[in-house]
Amino acid sequence: MEIFVCVGADEAQQRRIRGMAEGIRVHFHGEPPEGRIALEEFLRCEIAFGNPPPNWIETSKKINWIQLGSVGFDEYLPLADSVAAGRVRFSNLAGFFAEPVAESCLAGILALLRGVDRFSILKTRQLWKGEEVRRALRTLGGAKVVLLGYGSINRRLEELIGPFGCAVERFGSGWAEPQLEAALSSADVVACAVPDTPATRRLFDERHLALLPKTAIIANFGRGSLFDEGALCDALAEGRVAGAVIDVTEEEPLPPGHRLWNSPNTLLTQHSGGGSADEIDRKIDIFEANLARYLSGALPADLADFNRGY
Repeated sequence: MEIFVCVGADEAQQRRIRGMAEGIRVHFHGEPPEGRIALEEFLRCEIAFGNPPPNWIETSKKINWIQLGSVGFDEYLPLADSVAAGRVRFSNLAGFFAEPVAESCLAGILALLRGVDRFSILKTRQLWKGEEVRRALRTLGGAKVVLLGYGSINRRLEELIGPFGCAVERFGSGWAEPQLEAALSSADVVACAVPDTPATRRLFDERHLALLPKTAIIANFGRGSLFDEGALCDALAEGRVAGAVIDVTEEEPLPPGHRLWNSPNTLLTQHSGGGSADEIDRKIDIFEANLARYLSGALPADLADFNRGY
């Protein structure tokens, strides 16, 4: 049996993976894997750990199970027929990023409310404007928070904001549009953590953004496809929303010259929300547990649901 690994493991982590089972050959490549040699080695493997290119999976006749290094698997949805036929199984990292993403979301919201973003800019310019900024500062205590998406990330965020005494309104899958519109029209904070589906794609267009109060702060830590970015940039530039914390964008990396780079009161966290120093080690923990299940003949945990798309 051979395993293909593309999660950016260092030497110590590679030794750990090699030691998981006897008689298994492991091939390590970058993230994402590239080149002829990587492809040839992938085509010999029964198991993959990481996110190999979808066209490699289509080409392979041996791959049976893939432990993804991500929660999302949008790029693999065209392989749904292979999944339905049982030819390839995918496990994702459901719930894995809830803690760091929720903390990043809260940090961004508090930074905008308390002026941390502005003070950081003023420091680089050596400008003292404390009294001026002070008059615009707000608090999270007692705010109305709308949680769009109610999976593990926003559930954890709700726990974190519990001590602030916020009024929380939750919208999971299958929300009713009139209720959502009413909630948006009085929101202080809108925290978004939804997958990319037909129902969520470009949901925040000009019309929905216009529902928000001018004092509202938006945080998006789900998928960049949720927002019409042109409409969002217009709303920020014209002061029709107070600020945004954006972790995910439609195109990543965000290209030079994109309007979000210069949008006022905007924090761009560059899809780092789920990051932590022990991220790869924790991913390896999950792979090790699932590999043991696989080798024992059991199904790996957290098999991706291709019917839902998340």
